Amino acid sequence: MSLLDTAAYPAAASRTSHVRDRLISSGAAERARAPAWTPRGAWLAIAGFVGFFALALACWLFSGTVVPWDSKNHFYPMFRFLGDAFQRGEIPLWNPYHFAGHPSIADPQSLIFTPSMALFAFIAPNASMQLFDAVILGHLAFGGFCVLGLCRRWRWHPAGAVLAGLIFMLGGAASSRLQHTGMIISYSFFPAALWCLEIALERRSYRFACFFGLFASLMALGRDQVAFLLCTVLIGRLFFSAFHSGQALVYLRARVGILAAGCAVIGAILFVPALLTMQFLADSNRPGISFGVAAAGSLAPVNLITLLVPNFFGSLDQLYDYWGPDYATMPQADWTDRAVDYLFIGTLPILLVVWHGFGAGRLFARPIRFFSIVLGAAMLYALGRYTPFFALAFDRIPGVSLYRRPADATFIVNIALAFGAGFLLHRYVQDGLPRPFLRLPGWLAWTFVAATALAIAVLVGTGLAFSLREGRVATSLCQLGVAAALAIVGVALLFWLKARPRRALAASLFVLLSGGEILWRNGASSLNAEPVDRYSVFAGMKPSEAAGIEVLRREIAGKIREGDYPRVEILGLGGPWQNASMVLKLENTIGYNPLRIDGYERAVGPGDNAGDPNLRHYPGTFRGYKCHLAALLGLEYLVLDRPLVRLPRHVPRPSAIPIYTSDTMYIYKLGKTAPRAYFASKIKPVDSEQVLDDQVLPDFDRTSEALIDQANIGDLHFALGGQDLARLLSEGSGDSTPAAQPKLVIVKYADNSVEIDVDADRAGVVVLHDLFYPGWEARVDGVQKPVLHANVLFRGVEVTAGHHRIEFAFHPLSFANLAAAVTSVLHRNGD
Repeated sequence: MSLLDTAAYPAAASRTSHVRDRLISSGAAERARAPAWTPRGAWLAIAGFVGFFALALACWLFSGTVVPWDSKNHFYPMFRFLGDAFQRGEIPLWNPYHFAGHPSIADPQSLIFTPSMALFAFIAPNASMQLFDAVILGHLAFGGFCVLGLCRRWRWHPAGAVLAGLIFMLGGAASSRLQHTGMIISYSFFPAALWCLEIALERRSYRFACFFGLFASLMALGRDQVAFLLCTVLIGRLFFSAFHSGQALVYLRARVGILAAGCAVIGAILFVPALLTMQFLADSNRPGISFGVAAAGSLAPVNLITLLVPNFFGSLDQLYDYWGPDYATMPQADWTDRAVDYLFIGTLPILLVVWHGFGAGRLFARPIRFFSIVLGAAMLYALGRYTPFFALAFDRIPGVSLYRRPADATFIVNIALAFGAGFLLHRYVQDGLPRPFLRLPGWLAWTFVAATALAIAVLVGTGLAFSLREGRVATSLCQLGVAAALAIVGVALLFWLKARPRRALAASLFVLLSGGEILWRNGASSLNAEPVDRYSVFAGMKPSEAAGIEVLRREIAGKIREGDYPRVEILGLGGPWQNASMVLKLENTIGYNPLRIDGYERAVGPGDNAGDPNLRHYPGTFRGYKCHLAALLGLEYLVLDRPLVRLPRHVPRPSAIPIYTSDTMYIYKLGKTAPRAYFASKIKPVDSEQVLDDQVLPDFDRTSEALIDQANIGDLHFALGGQDLARLLSEGSGDSTPAAQPKLVIVKYADNSVEIDVDADRAGVVVLHDLFYPGWEARVDGVQKPVLHANVLFRGVEVTAGHHRIEFAFHPLSFANLAAAVTSVLHRNGD
């Protein structure tokens, strides 16, 4: 027995009722007639899956490729930032190298709350891209092993278990969306959570309820749409089990303690990460998604043809000759791409699903009925605007409106198809080929056959009509022919070895052929692999790039020695350069991230993608690189992929001094900027929100004045020589005697804290041109003071005359910040 099957049964006094519960609620009666796995069968299944995992990993390692796009443009730099912070003995709460400052602890994609990745970063902070990919594939392998465990528990034939496991690991969205590290990690923990939930419900085991809470939390910590949908699947499994017990209320009441234990573990693990993310969302550029934006991420029904023919639209062409549904080919706005639209799980597995599952009705059998329901619901959700289901869910189900791509439900589709294919292969070994006209009423058998045939005909016809419109009929017919030939091989195999003694051999060959095709189609394909040298910024930087970065680092080091802390903007270089600043330790004013602080987005206009200068916005508050706000940011260097004169027409072209040029990189020095910190003896009240709305930064003296948000005026307490605050606001000190210039020095600058020494002969506000955000605290000589919202985006603190040590420190986990976050969330929900 495996580790998760060794819990003791309840006490003898209640054993009879518990056995009855197990027979009713968990399908034990259905699986009782199937033989348990033999040790030999278990070891063969494990060996087969390990072999598949090894071959999958080899596909990337020996081809010299890595998982591309978001995996390396976004998640790998996040991982390296995480590891670097751990190596320095810090916790990466705040990321100063990203959008002029970013609350990484609140960002669901920062990996800080993913224990497996945080441990990996702690152990191997400088891990290569290939090792990073191996660890992510290892997560998928863990999920696949848990699929084996579930199938073993249900007494499915080992061949069916392996088929389900390999489809889970590298079928459909699991392969084509491999770039999205966060979603893949969420997806990988689902089978373990389901496994523990089933045991906890069946045995009323508190131990497995806690295991369930742990794995469900690891799944949900990604806080992405896949995690959200998988949570609904687990909730659905609970209610499905209760409904099929015949006494749903009795069933649930008997397990209140079990469910409470699991929920307690989930709450304890998720409360803080979820709360900090909700706090961030409230202050972010996307606290919600409009229906139109979300609907543009719908899966067009014609994409279902990729279940049968993976390369029907050129999805797998190494030359990226994709001509399927996307923004360029669809009449409505469509923000999907060839990776999002790809569903292939193998020709032979989909043959089983179509022929044995729908055509013969085996997918409607009780042991697999739950996953059939999940398949239908997930498909309706993924199709988005093409059915009324998603619109209803968007309006009625809390949480749906936070996400922008219903096609993400293809991950759930892949899970349902994996279990469905595994079950159908198990049924083939157990019962042979389906004979619906002998086992079902004639009208029902004809309904299944006719509906399936019609669906396939419509799907193929729709696909060919699309290809005809795009002038690709010959290509599509060729791919259809390949798929048909492979399907004929599968049919022949199942018929040839249909005798009972030979079915296990047929199933083994079926899995072998399916695994081979999945590796051929989905392993290191053009959907999930690119040459490692395309990400050379992280491994063996090109000489011209390395020389440019060295020049930039020398320039910045010199400025820091002089007491300045300049920022840079990296624009147009694309790919990994968008977030390379996290690894290169350059304070970048832009980057690559869908979540950004709202005020910063509105004032500076960075957009979420620094790879394309056409997507960079220039609002009224940031009209160019020599504007007041650019100076306050300390933006002194511009790193481009082209000369200034070749930038798009909407991009301001400042007069700047080129300090490095090559064929791929151009670095410009913009000139003197405002200091990172300064002393203001006069203040002007402003409404920061109104400034952002009007896109006009008020005039003020950047050497002696500060703009303070009206909400913070009440936090000011100083007065000079008995003058009241009103006079101070309008006149400053009012003293005609020339005053000595206050001295201000940054004595320590770290990711999560900044220390400043100030000597002043008068009271005032010390302004630090780092972003204002909840969780930042200020102390003056060890005494906590309110953090002031200064100069629209930045933070400041009040000081009296004299010498002071000021510390700004980021404490998002403090009781005060968590309490403020709870209050904010409750207030928003109340509104």
